[in-house]
Amino acid sequence: MSRQLVIASNNRHKIDEIQAILGDQYTLITMNELGYTDEIDETGDTLEANALIKAKALRKITPLPIISDDSGLEVPALQNAPGVYSARYAGPEKNNQNNMNKLLTELSGNNNRTAQFRTVLCLLLDNTTHLFEGVVSGSIVEQPRGKNGFGYDPVFQPDGFSSTFAELQPEVKNNISHRKRAVEKLSMFIQSA
Repeated sequence: MSRQLVIASNNRHKIDEIQAILGDQYTLITMNELGYTDEIDETGDTLEANALIKAKALRKITPLPIISDDSGLEVPALQNAPGVYSARYAGPEKNNQNNMNKLLTELSGNNNRTAQFRTVLCLLLDNTTHLFEGVVSGSIVEQPRGKNGFGYDPVFQPDGFSSTFAELQPEVKNNISHRKRAVEKLSMFIQSA
């Protein structure tokens, strides 16, 4: 029998990716399935703060274990921007294409294109908070490539690969992603708790 975890997200891409990483020993319950339709304002100035804000918002309606995350693309040449503002880098409408365009414009002519995706995953178990981090290093390519994935995947090429995240098959990306690394730490913690 699978264990239930509430996920503080309605992002289908993220939910499917996390479910694929966790496998069938866990069942993710979405915010929609709990009847929570409000938008959770991510007002934190760090990934850790935003993950905690989302988990605490759902604690008000369920006693089940809650997982939430915040992820960001960090580019050293841009003082680690877009970072915590990755989803709204080009504006509050959270448009992936506009975000990528802004990133590529800001990096235009810059030889330092190193970057990393970082995820901070929060587990709210009873009233105790546990944080897990996952990082994958890579670089930003000159032009978007590939149709898979979401967000900045078409411009992020992980170290050791000649393909962007968006060119990789989902199972390959999931096997090396920042989110997988954080979710694996979470899974190991739950199993040992």
